[in-house]
Amino acid sequence: MGATLRDVTDELGLRERKKQRTRAAISAAAIGLFLERGFDAVGVAEVARVADVSKRTLFAYFPTKEDLVLHRFADHETDAADVVRGRAPRQGALGALREAFLRGLDRREPVTGLCDEPAVLAVFRLVTGTPALAARLAEFSGAGEAALAAALAEAGVPPLDAGLAAAQIAAVRRTLATANMDAVVAGVPAARRHPEAVAAAERAFHLLASGVGFP
Repeated sequence: MGATLRDVTDELGLRERKKQRTRAAISAAAIGLFLERGFDAVGVAEVARVADVSKRTLFAYFPTKEDLVLHRFADHETDAADVVRGRAPRQGALGALREAFLRGLDRREPVTGLCDEPAVLAVFRLVTGTPALAARLAEFSGAGEAALAAALAEAGVPPLDAGLAAAQIAAVRRTLATANMDAVVAGVPAARRHPEAVAAAERAFHLLASGVGFP
C-alpha cells in the first residue's frame, strides 16, 4: 500500500523536528565556545567540529558566524509586523503593538530586555560586548523596521507615513528593551524592574500616540 497523507505528514514533522534539534545543537555548541573564549577567538570550523557537523551543514543553518548567536533575535524579526497584521478588527496598529509589548514584559520575553535567566544574561553580555554581533543585530532591527513599514502600508497608511511611523516605533521598542537589558545585566531582578518597565512602555507608547510635544 502507498503512503497515506498521515504518513507523509508524520514524516515531514519528523524531519522538521530533526532540523530544529540540529539547529539548536549547533547554536548551543557555538554559544558555549563563545562564552568560554570570546566570539573572535573561536572559528567556525571549531564550532562545526564540536557540534559534530560539517561546515557546509553549519552554514546551511546559519549563513554567518554572527547568526549562530543572533538567530533568536532573527526569529522575532517580523514580530511587530505580525502584530499589526493579526490585530483585532477595528483595533489600531499602535494599540496592538502596545499590548503586545506589555504582554512580552509580563512573560519576561528576552526581546523586551526584561529577562534575567542566567543563559539569557550571558548572551546579552556577549552581544553587547562584541562589535560584530552588535552590528549584525542592527541589521535584524533594520529588517524588522522595514517589515513593519510594509505591514502599516498594507493597512492603508501612506508609504512615507508608514516608513516614518515604523522608524519611530522600532526606535521606541529598541530603547525600551535596551533600558531593561541594561538594568538586568547590572543586577536588577526582572521582577523588581517590571513595574518600571511597564511604566516606561506606557509612557513611550503614549508619546507615540500623542506626539512628543516638546516646546
